Amino acid sequence: MKNELTVAENLDFWRAFLGNPGGAAGLSVEDAADAVGLSGITHLPFGYLSAGQQRRMAFAKLLVAHRPIWILDEPTAALDASADRLFAELIAAHLTKGGIVLAATHQPLGVENARELKMTGFAGVDAGVWG
Repeated sequence: MKNELTVAENLDFWRAFLGNPGGAAGLSVEDAADAVGLSGITHLPFGYLSAGQQRRMAFAKLLVAHRPIWILDEPTAALDASADRLFAELIAAHLTKGGIVLAATHQPLGVENARELKMTGFAGVDAGVWG
């Protein structure tokens, strides 16, 4: 995201840049911002947003350009409880539509029937190098 561009301009850029392959349409900029609770601040520069709002912006980016597979790294970092629930709802909706989510996280995502790969038993973990 570009700090100088507004929320709406950033989302519009990503919508145009990523496109919607296969004819599957993403949400409009306005609908995506509304879906993640940013509709009242789309006129603000991205750089003015809090860490939690910037994370919500990343969710909106997922919504403006349809992708069947979401690959996410620590998607719930810097989220408050309500944003955490919102993200779980977005994931559930994506899965309901046949989507796939692959996420690296230290926290449960609040998704039923999630398959987990626990990173234990590796040399670095056993030696205390990676946690």
